[in-house]
Amino acid sequence: MSSCSRVALVTGANKGIGFAITRDLCRKFSGDVVLTARDEARGKAALQQLQAEGLSARFHQLDIDDRHSIRALRDFLLKDYRGLDVLVNNAGIGTWPKNKPPSRKSDFFKSAQPGTDPTHFHIQSEAAMKTNFFGTRAVCTELLPLIKPQGRVVNVSSVISLDVLKNCSRELQQKFRSETITEEELVGLMNKFVGDTKKGIHEKEGWPNSAYGVTKIGVTVLSRIHARKLSEQRRGDKILLNACCPGWVRTDMAGPKATKSPEEGAETPVYLALLPPDAEGPHGQFVQEKKVEQW
Repeated sequence: MSSCSRVALVTGANKGIGFAITRDLCRKFSGDVVLTARDEARGKAALQQLQAEGLSARFHQLDIDDRHSIRALRDFLLKDYRGLDVLVNNAGIGTWPKNKPPSRKSDFFKSAQPGTDPTHFHIQSEAAMKTNFFGTRAVCTELLPLIKPQGRVVNVSSVISLDVLKNCSRELQQKFRSETITEEELVGLMNKFVGDTKKGIHEKEGWPNSAYGVTKIGVTVLSRIHARKLSEQRRGDKILLNACCPGWVRTDMAGPKATKSPEEGAETPVYLALLPPDAEGPHGQFVQEKKVEQW
């Protein structure tokens, strides 16, 4: 494998939106595509499916909840490619039972229904935050320094982050919309949400009743912070980093009643991953249907 090859990598890529993004990148990206998955057998099965379609990709195991797994991936990228050209952070989990996915889009906003056992909501919130926010952040911590000039980073968030933000207290909204919020302050807020759910006071403290939505607020704001840092520290490298919503997509997570196919869900993430080298933007934005949405 040439150390000069360009490389794109997708997390959580063995099924659903992640697999559709990987398939599209195999067709359109000029370079190697790395499919990652937590489960090695499922990842290799996905790789075989691509090969059966005449597409070529590489597989590397990645559990975004495991720092050792992330660092093993980092070392692989440094050894084989001396960096990374495209990173799509797609891996994440829902906050509802797999055998009962949301039947309506509005159900995504209501992880906790009136009368929900507070202990259950706390466990749900803690698990979702660990993967969706802290797992994504850990991948960024290890892999953003590897992004080459003119690289592209896409964090798969959700429009639910926009909708749920409106259900936060005015004080929380101001903090999450701040142009100067730091990564440390954001981490503190995400930990406070989980802590408040444990104490059963999250509503009193101005939080909405959607664990999934709050984790995606975290992903969107983290994207804004990282884009700002890139502009300050590596402006000449013309790296573009954005958060996006793929839409409500028919996957194991969202269920069969969702309105989009995985292929349709992949369109905006792939668009952002393949922004041309001379593109000035978008950067540090939240993008849906290939259009910038106001945060």
